[in-house]
Amino acid sequence: MNKTAVVILNWNGKHFLQQFLPALAEHTSLPGVTLVVADNGSTDGSQAFLQQAYPQIRQLVFDKNYGFAGGYNRALLQVDADYYVLLNSDVEVTANWLQPLKAALDNHPEVAVCMPKIRSFDRRTAFEYAGAAGGFIDKYGFPFCRGRILNCIEEDSGQYDAPRRIFWASGACMMIRAAVFHRLGGFDEDFFAHMEEIDLCWRIQQLGYSVMCLPQAVVYHVGGGTLPNETPLKLYLNYRNNLYMLYKNLPRRKRSALLAARLVLDGLSAGVYCLRGKFAFFAAVWKAHLHFWKRRKNLRAKRLPQCNHPVTGIYPASIVLGFYLSKKKRTFGELGTMC
Repeated sequence: MNKTAVVILNWNGKHFLQQFLPALAEHTSLPGVTLVVADNGSTDGSQAFLQQAYPQIRQLVFDKNYGFAGGYNRALLQVDADYYVLLNSDVEVTANWLQPLKAALDNHPEVAVCMPKIRSFDRRTAFEYAGAAGGFIDKYGFPFCRGRILNCIEEDSGQYDAPRRIFWASGACMMIRAAVFHRLGGFDEDFFAHMEEIDLCWRIQQLGYSVMCLPQAVVYHVGGGTLPNETPLKLYLNYRNNLYMLYKNLPRRKRSALLAARLVLDGLSAGVYCLRGKFAFFAAVWKAHLHFWKRRKNLRAKRLPQCNHPVTGIYPASIVLGFYLSKKKRTFGELGTMC
């Protein structure tokens, strides 16, 4: 058995494999580390390319696109390792990117998940939207990062180079203990794509483990490689999956009030889209809520028994209101003490 398996879930990403596999192969040639590409029903020639150019890389081929959650669940059931690294096909790794992550899990049994610092591939000195230097959520469940609040993305000047405990690690590049992943049954496939890693990290914390960001490890992420940003589908998945996550993981005493608040906040958001003439986005928000309410019974059955383990990384106020009402709350460093 290999100690570590780096697993790329690919869907029609042949151009990314051609671009980023050379650096990955170079910087991941370490004892006890294996590379795996799981193909989610690609039709762009990805499978043939891998067989010809990288026959040494193990390939798992699925009959269709099972999404991020379903694809990884199926792939990791077939991969025997102590640690999994989930890596997007549109990520460029750097020298020594893997060693700090592996060392964190080797030396700290309480850590179940860790991630590197994620910079933008196109803006090399800036953080990348999907992860930056570690993820958090606010009291209403809205995700943000060290280095990125809403669409305000900071330049990386070393301000977040200290390793620290976070709420969630980015699915673009995260290392996780295989035993913990399988204990929780992997990702929730109802999510299909987006926020399933936040849900998983929340459940992992409920088991008593911690999630870390190790900024001495650095990767570069293209972002939006498989599903472009600012589309009604992505908006729908983000709103729906965020509600799924809250309903599954919030303590009962907080759940009803918070969901009522989200109904108001999301309604205001939908109204803004309508006023701007973005009617497909308006419909996506309400479709997300409609599907959430229809799925509550199924989600209720997935709740973990509530435990006393503390959860770290929930900001005790609204990121959205703070961002728009105060010019001093647009970077992580301006937020003050985190919970």
